[in-house]
Amino acid sequence: MTIWVDADACPVAAKEILFRAAMRSETLLVLVANQYIRVPPSPFIKMVQVMAGFDVADNEIVQKAQAGDLVVTADIPLAAEVVAKQCVALNPRGELYTRENIRQRLNMRDFMETLRSSGIQSGGSPPYDQTDRQKFANQLDAYIARQKSC
Repeated sequence: MTIWVDADACPVAAKEILFRAAMRSETLLVLVANQYIRVPPSPFIKMVQVMAGFDVADNEIVQKAQAGDLVVTADIPLAAEVVAKQCVALNPRGELYTRENIRQRLNMRDFMETLRSSGIQSGGSPPYDQTDRQKFANQLDAYIARQKSC
């Protein structure tokens, strides 16, 4: 199993959780971003810098991820693509995207996008807080444990 991270928008606190989990569990962690991101020295952590451009990092992840991999992203369309490839997607706030819930999440995203484009202010995401970090860490640890026991 490989953990792929849509790293451009991933909160620093979530990356730190990922770094510790990858080293502790000896699981390959690959961060994909348009810009260079410094990662700790480890044979289990890699950084892939892709060219700048719309969805270039997302396309790299979709192309390389394989069934059983975990993809960390808040990008719902990316999550839908990797779930279709039999991967599991986890957002940095600890929500798992699965075959059972991804269609609903896509529909809600599209609805909110329609509201925003029509001028209705919908606010943004709340700040990334300790509760988000804990939920993310718990889901990540549970997923790694399930994969390691198989």
